[in-house]
Amino acid sequence: MTYPDMQSKSAQLYERAKHVLPWGSTRQAAFFKPYPVYAAFGKGSRVTDVDGVERIDYVCNYSALMHGHCHPKIVEALRKQAGELLSIALPTEAEVRLAELVCERMPGIERIRFCNSGTEGVMFTIKAARAYTNRPMIAKVEGAYHGSDDTASISTYPMPDSWGDPDAPDSVAPAGTTQHCAEDVTVIPMNDAEAARRIINEHRDRLAAVLVDPMVKNLGYERATPEFIAAIREETARHGILLIFDEVYSFRLGYNGAQGVLGVNPDLTAMGKIIGGGLPVGAVGGSAAIMDELFDQRVKPRLEHSVTFNANPMTMAAGAAAMELLTRDEFDRVAALGDRARSGLADAIKASGAKATVRGTTSVIALFHTAADQEMHTYRDIMTVLAQDPAMMERSYRFFVHMLNNGVLMTPYGFMLLSTAMNENDIDVMLEAAHSGLRVLKESAAA
Repeated sequence: MTYPDMQSKSAQLYERAKHVLPWGSTRQAAFFKPYPVYAAFGKGSRVTDVDGVERIDYVCNYSALMHGHCHPKIVEALRKQAGELLSIALPTEAEVRLAELVCERMPGIERIRFCNSGTEGVMFTIKAARAYTNRPMIAKVEGAYHGSDDTASISTYPMPDSWGDPDAPDSVAPAGTTQHCAEDVTVIPMNDAEAARRIINEHRDRLAAVLVDPMVKNLGYERATPEFIAAIREETARHGILLIFDEVYSFRLGYNGAQGVLGVNPDLTAMGKIIGGGLPVGAVGGSAAIMDELFDQRVKPRLEHSVTFNANPMTMAAGAAAMELLTRDEFDRVAALGDRARSGLADAIKASGAKATVRGTTSVIALFHTAADQEMHTYRDIMTVLAQDPAMMERSYRFFVHMLNNGVLMTPYGFMLLSTAMNENDIDVMLEAAHSGLRVLKESAAA
């Protein structure tokens, strides 16, 4: 079956969905025109849609499926837990086990509390920083996505007419978020150590924390430079400001997370995705001093954190199994597959002569359909390229459809993520599809 096919079961399901869901989908990221593909089941690196078409899953539920679909050990952990407790208003051993596994691995986490999504994890790190410092303001990187919390969503997608000076970006509130919220956020340009120092110092008396994603997805998985992180760490420590790492994605950078790779211990860390084994999860972790002061329930805690499904035993069981599977060797193996995939894509681009460039690191890949010599390291770089080449997203979508019809599921905007379920053959299939897809794009451009 070739996508799109308006007689397909996916197309029919989408018609049903439009009657009860706005635009037919609960998840914005899961939608693409003219209709999304509906999944039926997955196994290992493959997912099969409702029409029986099997594809290699290079989306991995946006990083949550680090071990692919239905890993036997995760399924068995869930099966066992489902026979004992689905949810409970009491702690469980599974919660303790997952906490031990994360704390053992993440240098900046001595204590941890679980929640239900990366958005919640970020939200509670921000609330924790404000409660600990008694200061209202947060600093974040322009264009960095940290979920849908009001504070974290400031200046995630600002437009040129509102984003202000490049050296001192304005704080731009998205729809549904008040300008008052934006006033408590200051914005830092990505990887600009000098600007970071200046902006932190300017707001030091009101800053509770600086929120940093060490690998910014929206920027093609652009990594924070050691110099940038060092400058922020130095200035935050000097002024009693907390450093927050958002490791919801960047945990993929290494066995000990981005903080292990960078050799920097943040004061607080937000986590999610991978640590849930494919189930909904989030977490806020940090030093014992900060976490105990805020959350110690032997006395009245300074910060309330009571949500019905926090540390849900099903998630805790799946997460513990997933973390035990994620060994150093598996990290290294998947990172090597990522290196081969990016190298192969670079060769395909060169061979085809297509207008494209490949980026990413370890187990994440970003394929931008623009010239390789274009500066695309900050949010403004990307927006400038899009303004100069408005057909870029159209090329990206056409490539996405080609890959979809050649056995590869990726995101419509060029992102791919690897799982431990993948092997060399999965890379071969993806590269073969990419070779032909890039040739088609080049030929159509020439025509």
